Amino acid sequence: MALGVTAVPFTYVVHVLGVVAIILVLVWNIHFRGGLAWDSDNKNLIFNLHPVLMILSLIFLGGEAIISYKSLPLKKEVKKVIHLTLHAIALALGIFGISAAFKNHNESGIANLYSLHSWLGISVISLYGIQWLYGFVIFFFPGGTPAIRRESLPWHVLFGLFVYVLAIATASLGFLEKLTFLENSGLAKYGSEALLVNFTAVITILFGAFVVLSAISDAPPAEDDYAPI
Repeated sequence: MALGVTAVPFTYVVHVLGVVAIILVLVWNIHFRGGLAWDSDNKNLIFNLHPVLMILSLIFLGGEAIISYKSLPLKKEVKKVIHLTLHAIALALGIFGISAAFKNHNESGIANLYSLHSWLGISVISLYGIQWLYGFVIFFFPGGTPAIRRESLPWHVLFGLFVYVLAIATASLGFLEKLTFLENSGLAKYGSEALLVNFTAVITILFGAFVVLSAISDAPPAEDDYAPI
């Protein structure tokens, strides 16, 4: 499936939006929320790791992994390793990010898994792990037969995009949930922090949209597509 247009311009936009999203979420959690910590008497600093790591992992690195086939004019096997590695790093950091949320809740006496955001978050990280394991076994090692790989590829791509869109939706719900809590605690609804959070969510959604556009557009010629003269 392809749009019939080259993916490269879309991938440029993806890189820019991804960097902007990471900068904004860092500004929010370091400048406005006080910083990041794994162990602290201020339990909010532990929670601050959660949005930073989730945007960095499943959203940014996951998006870069998806578009790696469309943004890098390298040999297919090289792109496969890059795709697999980026997703593995994203999965590891995502697990760490979710652990930060659980750690904050447990040490603060807050209930776990009571919101739609948390339910979807656990679903996303579980599906992400299943998708990675399936891709590793079928397309990398030990590898399925050519027929299995051929039949699995469209479903692997489709399921991967589904999980990624679900991750974007979950992140958006997370921004909304956290901002609602802050506003109910006195944060100005039209203040600079509230505007920053909403703007970060919009950038994240746009990033996800351009990742999907890149994924369904035409890839540049790979190194092994060229015939020797």
